[in-house]
Amino acid sequence: QVQLVESGGGLVQAGGSLRLSCAASGSFSRINAMTWYRQAPGKQRELVAAIPSGGSTNYADSVKGRFTISRDNAKNTVYLQMNTLKLEDTAVYYCNADIWRTMGLYNYWGRGTQVTVSS
Repeated sequence: QVQLVESGGGLVQAGGSLRLSCAASGSFSRINAMTWYRQAPGKQRELVAAIPSGGSTNYADSVKGRFTISRDNAKNTVYLQMNTLKLEDTAVYYCNADIWRTMGLYNYWGRGTQVTVSS
């Protein structure tokens, strides 16, 4: 079985910073793209940032210049550094990954971590 576990969420004042982590565990051979999504109350889930196994990163326009996605392949972990947080960044943040297992490529989701930005 493969699990993605997010951590690092919490309550922060507007203008502050948080760093989210998502670690993959279980039996697998390789991780392709790793992506952060978020879902605010009453809204659809949206892509925040993505990082492939190789190549350039991708960001939602709303977070460009404030958020940075990175990964540590040795630790099977993806990070999201969030700076200059705004009230509208409040959401549950989910980790998503495409992971190669013996039987093929599968897509996995974490359970999410709450980020609340206060004024």
